[in-house]
Amino acid sequence: MEAGPRDTTHSRPEPLTADGPAQDEGDGLEPPAEPPQEVEVELRPQRRLRLWQLAPIVGLAATGSLMFAFPLAFGTGDGGAVIAMLGLLISFCAAGWGMMAARRVGHTWPGLPARGSGGRPDWRVVLAYAVVVAALVVLAVWRVDRLR
Repeated sequence: MEAGPRDTTHSRPEPLTADGPAQDEGDGLEPPAEPPQEVEVELRPQRRLRLWQLAPIVGLAATGSLMFAFPLAFGTGDGGAVIAMLGLLISFCAAGWGMMAARRVGHTWPGLPARGSGGRPDWRVVLAYAVVVAALVVLAVWRVDRLR
């Protein structure tokens, strides 16, 4: 086989791009069937509960639970029931505050759809949460009532 000079009269040089030779539509190569998938990447940092949000919630919850637990455990006189109910109220306020703070940063209860997803909660999960909360309230009121 002899190597001869190339015939460059009919071929044109291919323009170059950053990632190789440019492809013209008439070069015999078929374009891809579908465009490449774009990947979305969230550039914002993940929203988390910060220390300044958690500290008052934890402080109120600890204060309320201690106010609720000590009169119930040691039965300190006539004012024990009042202090226990006040502690229960403070504990519930801290729990509500914590739930609202968690919801603001995008957390949700297990079994419930994410906020803004358009999904409907399952009635069995909602019923289970309602039964648990009702049982806790009944037990707390029953225990405070036994102090009298």
